[in-house]
Amino acid sequence: MHELSIAMSVCQMAEDKLGSDALRQVTRVGLTVGHASGVEPASLEFCLDALLAQPPFGGAKTVITHTAGDDLHLDYLEVDDAR
Repeated sequence: MHELSIAMSVCQMAEDKLGSDALRQVTRVGLTVGHASGVEPASLEFCLDALLAQPPFGGAKTVITHTAGDDLHLDYLEVDDAR
């Protein structure tokens, strides 16, 4: 299931963005998944939700935008910096 590897890569990008600041927390992850991308959106969402429920994410929500093309990209990371 390549959706798990995609989800793991997205989480790695989120961790890289957070850096070492323990006060920052990802609250929402937005992706675009095209119908012709070869990715099953429901499976990707399931994998992401499972990974994002673990530290350091603390339950960030997954938001997937569907397109007709072959798009597959991370649109945004919503981060709460607790400040």
